[in-house]
Amino acid sequence: MTRKEKNVIVNALTEEFKTAGSIVVVNYKGSKHRKLETLRVLAKEADVKVQVAKNTLVNVALKNADLPQMDLKDESMFVWASDQISACKIAEKFASENKDTFIIKGGIIEGQIADTAKVMAFAKLPGREELLGMLASVWMGPVRNFTIGLDALRRQKEETAA
Repeated sequence: MTRKEKNVIVNALTEEFKTAGSIVVVNYKGSKHRKLETLRVLAKEADVKVQVAKNTLVNVALKNADLPQMDLKDESMFVWASDQISACKIAEKFASENKDTFIIKGGIIEGQIADTAKVMAFAKLPGREELLGMLASVWMGPVRNFTIGLDALRRQKEETAA
């Protein structure tokens, strides 16, 4: 790989990492190409990005993006998203389906180094849509209770009038 190609990769990763809420590092050694394509499709649907890159180039990109350096060894694949949860969820889901060949090493969440346990904890959190659904349910609770009460009052009035 030429120096110019390396610079292009580092610059692209730096720009991506500056806006990333989470970056998950995984070991994909032994994974079949077809399985990894499944991961890429899942990631694309969730607006998550996946890339294999040399560890040294990624550490340079992390440094340029003002993120902490990671101790990267062996083969690494990087999964990142603009929020803190999406990349963790995609990586955890794929890792649980491919336990032997896809292992989460750790990552960076909210600008801080995260171990595997922290990545897994973030993966279990509800996503944005789920949280909005919960919030709507909480807001609709009083309205629902009010309408149930009004309906009960109406039935009671009808029974006493009859």
